[in-house]
Amino acid sequence: MRKAFIICLVAAMAFSSCQNKQKEEELRQAQAMAEASREELADAVADRDQLLNLVNGITEDMQQIKSLENILTVSNSSGETPQQRNQIRQDIAAIQQTLQERRQKLEELEKKLANSNLSNSSLQKTITSLRAQIDSQTEEIASLKSNLDQAKAQIGTLDAAVDSLNTTVNTVVAERDSTDAANAQLANELNTCYYAIGNKGELKENKIIETGFLRKTKIMKSDFNEKFFTVADKRTLTSLDLNSDKAEILTNQPADSYRIIEANGHKVLQITNPAQFWSLTNYLVIKID
Repeated sequence: MRKAFIICLVAAMAFSSCQNKQKEEELRQAQAMAEASREELADAVADRDQLLNLVNGITEDMQQIKSLENILTVSNSSGETPQQRNQIRQDIAAIQQTLQERRQKLEELEKKLANSNLSNSSLQKTITSLRAQIDSQTEEIASLKSNLDQAKAQIGTLDAAVDSLNTTVNTVVAERDSTDAANAQLANELNTCYYAIGNKGELKENKIIETGFLRKTKIMKSDFNEKFFTVADKRTLTSLDLNSDKAEILTNQPADSYRIIEANGHKVLQITNPAQFWSLTNYLVIKID
C-alpha cells in the first residue's frame, strides 16, 4: 500500500514538473513574440518617419523646381551671365540626383512594408502618391534642363549672329572710313591751288613768264619751276597781302571774281568769288614791281 502511494506521489510530482516547464516555455514564447512585435512596431514607426521625411523632401524639391522655373523665365527674358547658367545647370543636376535617391529609398520602403504585418492600404496610397510626385518632378526637371539647353543653343546662335553683325559693322565702318578718307583726299586735291608772287625778273628766272622785244608775254610753259609756287586751299584762301604798291594778275582769273585794294600803303588781293576765281585755272601768277 505504501509502495503504491509513493508511486502516485512521484507521478504527481513529475506531472507538476512538466506543467511548470510547459508554462515556462509558453511564457518565453510570449515574451519573444512581444519582443518581436516591439521591434516590428519600431521598424514600422521608423519606416513611417522615413515616409514623412520623403514627403517633406519632395515638397522641398517642388519648391526648388518652381524657383528654377522662375529663374529661367526671368533669365530668358532679360538675359543671363555664363555664371548664372552654370549655377542653374548645377542646381538641376543636384535635384536630379536627389530625385533618384528618393526613388530608390521609396522602393526600399515599399518592399519592407510589403513584408510587414503593419502594411495597409493607407500606407500603400501614400507610397503611390509619392511615386507619382517623384515621376512628375522628374519630368519637370527634365523639361527645365531641355529649356536650359535650348536657351543655351539660342544664346549661341545669337552670339554668332552678334559676332557676324559686329564683323559686318566693322567692315562697313572700315569701308566708310576709307571712303571718307578718299573723299577728303579728293576734296583736298580738288581744292588745291597754287600762287606765285614776284617781280618780272623773278618770274622770268623761274620760267613762269617769257618776254621779248615786241613779243607778247607768255605764261607758264611746261618747264616752269613748280617750287616757286606756294600751295594753298581754295576754301580758305580769301586774300593775299602782296607787299607792293603795284600788282598785276597775269593768269586768266575772271575780273569780276576779285579786286585789288590798297591797305597800309601796299596792294592786297581780295577774292570775292572763289568758285569763279578758280574756275579756269588752279594757278595764280601775280607780278609786282
